Amino acid sequence: MEFEEKQGLKIWWLYLITGVSILPALAIIFLSKGGLNLEELKDMYFSPLLALFSPFLIIFLIEKSTLTLKINQHGMAYRYFPLQLKYKTQQWENIEKAYLSAYDAFSEYGGYGVKSRLWFKTNDKAYVLNDGNRGLQFEFKNGKKLLFSTNKVEEMETFLINIKTRFKIQAIQENGGER
Repeated sequence: MEFEEKQGLKIWWLYLITGVSILPALAIIFLSKGGLNLEELKDMYFSPLLALFSPFLIIFLIEKSTLTLKINQHGMAYRYFPLQLKYKTQQWENIEKAYLSAYDAFSEYGGYGVKSRLWFKTNDKAYVLNDGNRGLQFEFKNGKKLLFSTNKVEEMETFLINIKTRFKIQAIQENGGER
């Protein structure tokens, strides 16, 4: 019995903003009086074009990164590929509480991505990759907290209730983090 969820950032709008912002630079390079021609670009190894289009590559790599969260009777494991090549795992013995919690990505964590909680709470980390307002909160016995946003709130809630009753896992709490 295992729950698995994969999610990533959807930032298609950033392509539009970047495209509009490089248009003036492209116009200056090619259309201005005395603009660059193909021979001059070859002499410069196409570096102006590489510099202008490298933001698109960075956006593409960020958009293709994937968070995978797995939960089973032994504990939980997660990986944010390509930043984490191996899964980080935690056994239920190390987890004090696990529950679905409401959160606000901007006011609590400063936006989307891999974030630490604002206001100097460095033991509180979050993987916020969607615009939902509920996620799975883990509180560990060493005082650290870890939040995962989820697109499957109802499925995760049902899975947590089933795994708690079937395997008698005391760390899982129902409605532990409602505001």
